[in-house]
Amino acid sequence: MSKQPKKSRQKVYTLLVQVGRKDGDGLPKGSSGAALMCYASGVDEAEAVRETVAILKQADLAPLDVTGYGTLEERLEQGHDVPGPERELMQRALDENSVIVAQMTPLYGDNPGEQTAH
Repeated sequence: MSKQPKKSRQKVYTLLVQVGRKDGDGLPKGSSGAALMCYASGVDEAEAVRETVAILKQADLAPLDVTGYGTLEERLEQGHDVPGPERELMQRALDENSVIVAQMTPLYGDNPGEQTAH
């Protein structure tokens, strides 16, 4: 009797992470932080968030807030448009069991709640 391949319980979650400033973070001079669109694998969203925060801290970034947008299926159910390149990055995060930072937008402003992207 041959063994069936074990189906992965991992899913990919879309996360928007706001980071503040920290020495050596590599963010543009004058910015007050950045918004990072990430695709992270995990058995649930909480694990994906923990892994993402840990990796960003290792990269000398200072995560302040994480907003979860769910899995691809959940986003589609909510009416989000998810183009092919975005789906490819999500699949890569799943295949590699990793966190992919798909986009980083520097933020400028004094109050983190009122920052604007440039």
